Amino acid sequence: MQQWDSLWINVHLATMLDGYGEIRDAAIAVKNGKIAWLGAHKDLPAHEQTVELHDGKGCWLTPGLIDCHTHIVYAGNRSDEFEARLNGIAYEEIARQGGGILATVRATRAASDDALMQASLPRVRNLLAEGVTTLEIKSGYGLDLTTEARILRVARQIGRDSAVRVKTTFLGAHALPAEYAGRADDYIDLVCHQMLPALVAEKLVDAVDVFCEKIGFSPAQTERVFQAAQACGLPVKLHAEQLSDQGGAALTARYHGLSADHLEYLSDAGITAMAKHGTVAVLLPGAYYFLRETKLPPLGDIRAAGVPIAIATDCNPGTSPMTSLLLVMNMACTLFKMTPLEALQGVTCHAAQALGLSSEIGTLEVGKAADFATWRIDRPADLAYFIGGNPCLTTVFSGKSRK
Repeated sequence: MQQWDSLWINVHLATMLDGYGEIRDAAIAVKNGKIAWLGAHKDLPAHEQTVELHDGKGCWLTPGLIDCHTHIVYAGNRSDEFEARLNGIAYEEIARQGGGILATVRATRAASDDALMQASLPRVRNLLAEGVTTLEIKSGYGLDLTTEARILRVARQIGRDSAVRVKTTFLGAHALPAEYAGRADDYIDLVCHQMLPALVAEKLVDAVDVFCEKIGFSPAQTERVFQAAQACGLPVKLHAEQLSDQGGAALTARYHGLSADHLEYLSDAGITAMAKHGTVAVLLPGAYYFLRETKLPPLGDIRAAGVPIAIATDCNPGTSPMTSLLLVMNMACTLFKMTPLEALQGVTCHAAQALGLSSEIGTLEVGKAADFATWRIDRPADLAYFIGGNPCLTTVFSGKSRK
């Protein structure tokens, strides 16, 4: 007789298959960290046994939430820039004056590994408390091999210590470091030929990203990084069309990129390319809100083209100091006019696709990781409705309860 490790009964499931994929009065069983069975309680196999039985008492159960775009490992604080912007100084001008990303680079280079970990953990814990079971963590605040490696090692350690799945992204081409001022092509040489190979050899990189923008790197420089990533067998993604249309989304799609992120200035050509190659659109309402952007991503056109839409916190010190994925869901609905279903898809199934993890997580299906969260809500749409509350009751990661 087969034995399950745990069984949850008296729950309503939002499987995220075919819309919410609701199964009311349901049960879900776990074996060896995977979903072993799920369905209506009345169909529960009578011959199965279980080690641990959990009564959900009528709660809703969803896939564990996925924050697919964060810069969560950094040191320092940039509230001074927030104040400066509110006093009329543009984000681009702050960056040109040595602020912006470079300010965080200086603070991060000066911080010890332990200091980076201690600064990052509260941000991680806030997300985990809201049912997050998977995080993407980017580098990009080192801009030299030593510090980029340190950031990525801290990210890996967070995954080992905090009961959360972490996917790491190398964002060495995030900004031009001061020591390479006026020599952007030389810095891209460093990223492609020294930094990336060394980090890959240490098994610290799951994907590669670039900030393609007028204050970042050109499409030609971005393509060089993509070619280097491709040579290493790594998928790519891009900070694309946040402040202007540089054609980055279409470039990313041509390289079969996992995602293009931000996209306020996304063109029709970019949308067409993303739809053709299966590149996910990752929208970041926190940055839109924090920068007081006025140009909305072309959601209707993205939706009409059938491009999957994910959303994320973009947790970072300069443009989105946010550690609430539930708030992101609400903002996606109120600011971008997404539906609650789209918002929940954006932090489950579509976020999994944006990380190349659709076969493992993002929906409740037999054989997938037993990553799920239980919620004290009346219906799944409530997760995008409340502002400032946290209805998460329990989070299960790889079959084990986290709280």
